[in-house]
Amino acid sequence: MSVNSTDREGQVDVVLVKAGRTKMRYPATLLQDDGTRITVRADFAGDRPRDFGFVRFEPGDVFTEYYWRDRWYAIKAVHTSRGALKGWYCDIARPATFRGTELVVEDLDLDLWRSADATDIRRLDEDEFEESDLATSDPQAAAAAVAALDELEALAAGDGFEALLAWVRSAADGTSRSCCPRS
Repeated sequence: MSVNSTDREGQVDVVLVKAGRTKMRYPATLLQDDGTRITVRADFAGDRPRDFGFVRFEPGDVFTEYYWRDRWYAIKAVHTSRGALKGWYCDIARPATFRGTELVVEDLDLDLWRSADATDIRRLDEDEFEESDLATSDPQAAAAAVAALDELEALAAGDGFEALLAWVRSAADGTSRSCCPRS
């Protein structure tokens, strides 16, 4: 069901599900829901820093998160408390759905990181994806997940990611234009 931003305002709970269980739940402010793309803003959900080696998420960091009802990924812009962009964390996930005021996203283990200056683009958690055995239990979902990761990596490495980011930002400020052919 398509929901416009005027139908759903204010706070929502982002619910990240993994293997049928709630992995994480956190409050977020709904910024936009145009029926296809959902944009929320949330503070870092942890009470202690989380250091991945290539980036450190800390209390005070702000995530602007972009979800789609028709794409197998979510893109999260990560900013410091002072507004400096750290980079973009991309989750490979089934298309997002709303259940009341809950934005439900099923994490499929694969992730992509792109630093703010685009010098660090890395695929993450491919070992977890293999261990999940999704390729056996749901081969179509596994194929969609791998294709989504490949798409994001190609976009991140070339000009396509910049176009997607510009499109996402313009959509948030109301200047959306047609963009980003799907591969």
